[in-house]
Amino acid sequence: MTTDIAIVGMGCIFPKANGLKEYWRVLFNGEDTITDIPEDSHWAIADYFNPDPAKPDHTYCRRGGFLPAVSFDPLAYGIPPNNLTATDTSQLLGLLVAQMALEDAGYPIDHAYLSEKTVNVILGVTGTQELVIPLGARLGHPFWKKALDDSGISGEKKDEVIRRIESSYVPWQENSFPGLLGNVVAGRIANKLNLTGTNSVSDAACASSLSALHTSVMELAAGKCDMSITGGVDTLNDIFMHMCFSKTGVLSHDSDARPFSKDADGTVLGEGIGMLVLKRLADAIQDDNRIYAVIKAVGTSSDGKTSGIYTPSSEGQARALRSAYDQAGFDPATLELVEAHGTGTRVGDKVEFSSLTSTFHHPDKTNYCAIGSVKSMIGHTKAAAGIAGVIKAALALYHKVIPPTLKAQEPDPELEINASPFYLNDRSKPWLPGSSAPRRSGVSAFGFGGSNFHTVLEEYRSDKDHVSWDGTVQIAAFSAPDPDTLIRQINAFKSELHELEGLDSRERSNWISWKTGLLRDAFSNSDDQRLLFIIRPENDLTEICQEALKTIAQDPLRNDGAVYYHHGPCQGKLGFLFPGQGSQYPHMGKALLSMFPEAQSVLHACETEHAALN
Repeated sequence: MTTDIAIVGMGCIFPKANGLKEYWRVLFNGEDTITDIPEDSHWAIADYFNPDPAKPDHTYCRRGGFLPAVSFDPLAYGIPPNNLTATDTSQLLGLLVAQMALEDAGYPIDHAYLSEKTVNVILGVTGTQELVIPLGARLGHPFWKKALDDSGISGEKKDEVIRRIESSYVPWQENSFPGLLGNVVAGRIANKLNLTGTNSVSDAACASSLSALHTSVMELAAGKCDMSITGGVDTLNDIFMHMCFSKTGVLSHDSDARPFSKDADGTVLGEGIGMLVLKRLADAIQDDNRIYAVIKAVGTSSDGKTSGIYTPSSEGQARALRSAYDQAGFDPATLELVEAHGTGTRVGDKVEFSSLTSTFHHPDKTNYCAIGSVKSMIGHTKAAAGIAGVIKAALALYHKVIPPTLKAQEPDPELEINASPFYLNDRSKPWLPGSSAPRRSGVSAFGFGGSNFHTVLEEYRSDKDHVSWDGTVQIAAFSAPDPDTLIRQINAFKSELHELEGLDSRERSNWISWKTGLLRDAFSNSDDQRLLFIIRPENDLTEICQEALKTIAQDPLRNDGAVYYHHGPCQGKLGFLFPGQGSQYPHMGKALLSMFPEAQSVLHACETEHAALN
């Protein structure tokens, strides 16, 4: 590939992450989002769980990564509410995430560019969608009737039993067929947004999203489109999918994912949707788009003949890796981050590590590249697994931070990682610039049947030009000439809190960000009365407002971490004192360096000066 491709927009929903900012929060903080099966929306442990893997029609894994609650207005997309039960969740949330990604790129759904230019939609979607199972199950009614007849149950009681069984499944209707088709995930986006480029889906099992990315990159390079929406969609974590993975023996027996760890014993399933908006780099620069990262190459291969259809091949994977770096035109030893497929199965991880080690081997250096897998945080999101890794890598390059991998403090000794090109990073850290090459990352995804993909990303600019803020914490700031006016301002804010009712986490975060931004714009430190309070996701805003009002009424000067209140003129200037005393400790200043560009630039300048002196 000779055409550089720019990532200009991203959108996603992953476990405990409704949107891009929340996903970065999960990645940066190393949050473990693996939870017990939510029985109210998925399946009951008592019905299907059994620790014995040989137990028929049961699974031995009881945890996974599940999508958070998401608000969806069908009328906003022209979908009648009575069609929802006949429409797969992937189709509905696919629309929402496509809109997120386009808005992130600066192209809201009514933007003229979308209808005037050729925009395609190419997504990774696996063949089995959630509605296939219940709709297919309804067709077993002849077996139910025969079983009832053979048991001597007839007449009204037989009809009652059949009605009860039927009521457990969604009914067939006119919209059921398009509502269960995987290709309509892409088709519905193209239809609702009036996109006239190619719309299709790719099924390469757990490599589906990188297969779709590969096709999108080729269409852009060939000039067949001006913009591409690509990624992966997988909202299916039902008992059927758990049974599929249970009977292949790849699920974790203790229901956790520990890629590359000595304690790894399998994977856990996750749900996720991730999409990118891509343009040719030259076009993105001309259009003044924000550029998260640049796709330099996508390498592909097939395992060919192996001992089994889902037995991974180290040589097959290495062919995809070599293909990618041959296209990119640089040595893989210039990379400092690899987002591996890393499912947490001992055999699979060992095969992958072998292929990576043979490709990244450098005679003069070891442990120079961080290796990780987001599956340790969100589970194996199957058709969306590759794009979860690409978004992670793109955000790492954009924010200049190397995110952690969880649960691998003690690597699998069989990997001999200390003698390899790789190391496992167990907490986020600032990604400082190297001396000889731009920051680069590689992302792998492999699928049953021997489908291998590896994509190579590079930073667009070496300097960090933005604050890496995930919006988790907000500051509400109030100022006024007198206490009565200050009280009215806080009461006005409090009176608007009813607007938060019914909002999901992303909508709530956006609302709070907007409102507190307006408050900070209006704040003046020259006012006599000044009050601030901190807002975190877990806070009850009504209680905080009441506490703030109580503070003003009692008239104490307060600075206790919840409410900050002061009145009267400011005395002197604000100063910070760094005495340089006290114990030093690992990772000091990590958050400061990871978030603020000024901190990274100062440290880099010191590093450069020190190198020059030596």
